[in-house]
Amino acid sequence: MATYLLDTSVIIDALNNKRGRRDLLLSLLKQGHLLACCPINVIEVYAGVRPKEETATEEFLESLDYYHVTLPVARLAGLLKRDYARKGITLNVADATIAAVAMAHDLTLLTDNVKDFPMKELTLYLLPSV
Repeated sequence: MATYLLDTSVIIDALNNKRGRRDLLLSLLKQGHLLACCPINVIEVYAGVRPKEETATEEFLESLDYYHVTLPVARLAGLLKRDYARKGITLNVADATIAAVAMAHDLTLLTDNVKDFPMKELTLYLLPSV
């Protein structure tokens, strides 16, 4: 059994019933896996939510395990951003933080944005982006 930290794009697709994401998440749950989110996901989702979608969005997010951004996670996110910048790779703060949450808690990140997560130490469950 694994715990999958959902990338924000996966959450949005599931909420909008796009690209088979809802079915995939249900399948993972039926297999006994857990699904999770973090504060960055909540911020990004609510930044684009329409008032009529708020109830369904809240119910979906509350159904997920929730991982906080602690001081060690925040430190790791900053170090990832710094270290990749030194390699000429720009990470945005949100993606670095999502990656840090996954890495700090040994979660598998469920994403279709592989380019945003170049960290070799990060375990990814890659989804097709189409």
